[in-house]
Amino acid sequence: QVQLVESGGGLVQPGGSLRLSCAGSGFTFSLYTMHWVRQAPGKGLEWVSTMNRSFGTTYADSVKGRFTASREDGVKRVYLQMASLKPDDTAVYYCVKGDWKTGDRGQGTLVTVSS
Repeated sequence: QVQLVESGGGLVQPGGSLRLSCAGSGFTFSLYTMHWVRQAPGKGLEWVSTMNRSFGTTYADSVKGRFTASREDGVKRVYLQMASLKPDDTAVYYCVKGDWKTGDRGQGTLVTVSS
């Protein structure tokens, strides 16, 4: 079955960096658009980035210029390199297969930005 496993979260100070990773299995990874989304405490799901093989990579305005999403189809992984982190970036981050709102996603990885 489809499985997505995120990792790399943790506690980081404002201005710091983190790299998230997501490993996929149970589907033909290279055929699917992949997304990063996040959910801050007490808030709804927020789209962060989409990696589409035809249309490239797009970002939410809130992370543009600070986050870089990438994918490595040969090893069935996607990554999110996050820099210049802010307290507002605190959230559980998920990778999502297919539709970013309704697609399969993993258990998430918690990123906490705090001094």
